[in-house]
Amino acid sequence: MAKNRLLLGCGILAKEVRYLIVKNGWPLDTDFLDSSLHVNFEKLATELRKGLARNQQRDIIVFYGCCHPRIEQMLTDAHTFRTEGQNCVEMLLGRELFMDKLNAGAFFLLEDWALRWDDAIAATFGSNPEIVREIFQLSNQSLLCLRTPCSDDFEQQALAVSEKVGLPVEWMDVGLEHLEKVLQQAVTTKVKP
Repeated sequence: MAKNRLLLGCGILAKEVRYLIVKNGWPLDTDFLDSSLHVNFEKLATELRKGLARNQQRDIIVFYGCCHPRIEQMLTDAHTFRTEGQNCVEMLLGRELFMDKLNAGAFFLLEDWALRWDDAIAATFGSNPEIVREIFQLSNQSLLCLRTPCSDDFEQQALAVSEKVGLPVEWMDVGLEHLEKVLQQAVTTKVKP
């Protein structure tokens, strides 16, 4: 029955999550959704509900933060729960480091977002470069690019994003310890009778 377990959620850290599942031998399948859904509440709700319905015969853990204002109600209705954390970046960095960098004005850029930037941003903010720059410069001081042990080289894409938003690039190499703890807690919670 344990192999009936499934992690359904955001695909932003799909490589990292799959790595940790193998590393820990968790009997857990995955169903990842598009990582840019958090910018459109209606699409996120639709796709999450579809994923829950598609996997209704499974024992589901949801891999999302507070990415939708009604996520807790959706998960209660589906008789499941989500991973702990405000969002995927907090799950990756841990709350303290996440808040420190956020308060310092960082906009966090992960590999998947860097690779698909134009599609996600145009769909959200339109294609006017001046408006996009203004939006990102309003509350951000830098583009903090997070590299994990699973990341490929996305330096060129990050530099292109930096040019588009008008923010300087900073790099941070991060481990998977915090993400692993979040997933371990969710798996352990799901196993409890």
